[in-house]
Amino acid sequence: MRLPRSSRAVTPVVSNVLLVAIVVVLAATISVLALGFTEETTETGPVVGQSSGTLESNGEGSDNGFVRIRHVAGDPIQTSNMEVVVDATAACGKHGRLVNLPVDGAGGNAIGENNIEGDDIFDERPPYLGGPDKSALHEPEYASGEAILFRIPNSDCPLQNGDQVTVRVVHTPTSSVVIEETLTAT
Repeated sequence: MRLPRSSRAVTPVVSNVLLVAIVVVLAATISVLALGFTEETTETGPVVGQSSGTLESNGEGSDNGFVRIRHVAGDPIQTSNMEVVVDATAACGKHGRLVNLPVDGAGGNAIGENNIEGDDIFDERPPYLGGPDKSALHEPEYASGEAILFRIPNSDCPLQNGDQVTVRVVHTPTSSVVIEETLTAT
């Protein structure tokens, strides 16, 4: 017995409809995932139009080694939304970060243990004991005209004339580097 011709065409039509349905569902799922991820990455960080920096060498027994990063022009940055990454691998093979800002060490004036990740190359003394003066690291906001000031002591990382240190200010909510300065010790 032969089947009528009209009943044979049902299988290809059903398979085509199922294939199209699967493709539509996959496309919808992938687009939702892709659009969901792009919403998170489109947030931009603050823009620092200009910055400058200095680095003092610290000879034997010297109390120098001060790093200054000045925010010359651009958007202000909430200090609690930033980290300072210091790459001194070319000078002494060390790399550290200042986190959990603003600093809240000795009397609220010094970098403390909870502010350091990576290598500890930062002077943790308050200003009244020879540490660096207060700076934007102590304030709620890092704005134009202000400077970040910290010291790399000779005992942690000896800096000679000509040594280079790279300092990056990172906006943590967007993981964007808003300032990057490669400083040469003078």
